[in-house]
Amino acid sequence: MAWKSAAMMATAAALAASGVARGEFTRNIMITGYWPPTNEMLRPFSQNSSQNPGGWQGLNWEGRGYNIYSYFPEFPGGVNQNPRGTGDFQVDYQAASADFWRITGELKPCAIITFSRGDPGSNWELESRARKLPLNQWSPDYLAPTQPTPDLPIASEPDGMIRYSSLPMSDIRTAVQAAIPGFNAFIDTSNNFGGTFVSEFTSYHGAWYQNLHSSPNDPAQCFAGGHIHVGINTPLATAQIATFATLRTLEGYLDSVIPVPSPSVGAVLAAGAMLAGRGRRARG
Repeated sequence: MAWKSAAMMATAAALAASGVARGEFTRNIMITGYWPPTNEMLRPFSQNSSQNPGGWQGLNWEGRGYNIYSYFPEFPGGVNQNPRGTGDFQVDYQAASADFWRITGELKPCAIITFSRGDPGSNWELESRARKLPLNQWSPDYLAPTQPTPDLPIASEPDGMIRYSSLPMSDIRTAVQAAIPGFNAFIDTSNNFGGTFVSEFTSYHGAWYQNLHSSPNDPAQCFAGGHIHVGINTPLATAQIATFATLRTLEGYLDSVIPVPSPSVGAVLAAGAMLAGRGRRARG
């Protein structure tokens, strides 16, 4: 499809200009969605014109120096009729794993936030950690094989391994509460973790990727990774305000921890701008 070619060209040019081959981190933030409202709230940051006909807003978002890329599934017929979804990051272990490693390989993100739908209510639940369960202890998804399989990268992780969020959780909570007075934003440190389904599976990947690429010597250094559950009954407008507050806070944190950018940062943003201008269950 034309949108795929344009998106791939923009991403390739941005990555080439970003200086990754010279051992520099990118300015790319990767965010992923799941069941509504988490797919809907991320639309402005999708490069897929069929999902985001209004056009990608992630290029140098708000002039803050970071490119934001979102990926999420669609649910034709509704979640009750089509809980697995279609497109990127379907509610499926094998599909989510394949998409995660493919996209991180392309973007080499400096930060990752994975989102999914949480419990009933209107809330913003920052998950402090995620587990690697034995493969046969993950809750079944909707298409066989219904659990993670031994060929997936996560199978090499020790059973019971815990990966911790490296997002600025306290700052995000404060920012979301300030942006939406009375809204329930909180950090989950309970032993329930993320729920044993594809949601926690994806959550684990975000924290794991950051740990794998945390070294300053890594040409794909990643500075933050974590997961947020969004309450089922959270209105879309509220979810989008909370998303923007979360991203602004994350970018402020990145500014405080990453090295002073090299001239190639300007090149990656300018290259992306030039190309963009040419075309275009309850808890999970």
